[in-house]
Amino acid sequence: MPRRTEMEVTEGGVTVEVEGARDGASEGRADEVFYNPEMELNRDVTVATLRAYADREPRAETYLDAMAASGVRAARAAAEGYEATAADVDADAVALAGRNLAPYGGEAVERDANALLHEGFFDVVDVDPYGSPMPFADAAVAGTRNLLCVTATDTAPLCGAHFESGVRRYDAVPRNTEYHPETGLRVLISALVRRAAARDKAATPVCSHVSRHYARTYLELEANATAANATLDELGFLHHCQDCLERDHEFGRHPDAPDACRHCGSARVVTAGPLWLGRVADPEFAATVEAAVTDDMGEARRARALLSTVATELDTPAHYDQHRLCKQWGRPAVGMDEFVDALRAAGFAASRAHYSGTAFKSEATVAEMREATAGLE
Repeated sequence: MPRRTEMEVTEGGVTVEVEGARDGASEGRADEVFYNPEMELNRDVTVATLRAYADREPRAETYLDAMAASGVRAARAAAEGYEATAADVDADAVALAGRNLAPYGGEAVERDANALLHEGFFDVVDVDPYGSPMPFADAAVAGTRNLLCVTATDTAPLCGAHFESGVRRYDAVPRNTEYHPETGLRVLISALVRRAAARDKAATPVCSHVSRHYARTYLELEANATAANATLDELGFLHHCQDCLERDHEFGRHPDAPDACRHCGSARVVTAGPLWLGRVADPEFAATVEAAVTDDMGEARRARALLSTVATELDTPAHYDQHRLCKQWGRPAVGMDEFVDALRAAGFAASRAHYSGTAFKSEATVAEMREATAGLE
């Protein structure tokens, strides 16, 4: 069990009392209430998103931190002017969150998130549990008016490393490919979109990212059955060749999985899905979120770099990893900007991708990429 320490910390101009833990994968509650400084980037981006969303939807006033733990996230939302509620099932967590919210307004309540969200509505709901968010998905969709913010830290099931768990939790087939962080994010969004559609709500991602050990998405909700149908049209499947590394995607609810790769003829093709194949972020909104990051945030530099890439990366599903391709081609990797520029010079759309420092996106096939970048050897 992690060793607890009591301390006072300041994030983004907000000072709170926390119980720290030596280790732990996510802000939240496992066996203890604790504060995880590694999630500060997540919280900084959350605050910037709340600022940007206040301009996008001025009527959004109420905010729920559904698994409050120390309450630092709710306190930061309250400091931004939201009517914040911090909920937790643990009395010690509620007492701590209440003390932290006191200077900034809002309240802490000892309530189960699923029960609370079925009883009323909040304009913005933040679900950041320990592990998978899916046990809270139905209630979160039911109780959110405008913006649903979701973190998933169970990256092994999402990304296909724990295959059966991924299938069971997310009702999708994940695959552990070199672009598994993006697959995991698209599995998460797909599951949430389908849960929302079951309630005649359209869930559209306006900002999403993968950072270290978690996936995070911000979904704008609209109570409209026709719009919900349109979101389901953005679901589909990815077919990945394990030999030439080419991949194809198709929209629809029933996959037409190929027997062989259409690029190299290999029979080693695996299929993932249903995935969200639409864009994972609204480029204009992501740029607005980036502009809302301020220097008093502890992870301001990383947040700006992350959001800048999210706002400019191509919408095409499934990024490539330059190092993986170059190893396949038997040649050394080069600088990422140089590689992407070579693709553009050859007439292909291309961009960096935020999933890793060697990730990029392009509309070119793998064979076309190899030819376009051959002069860089």
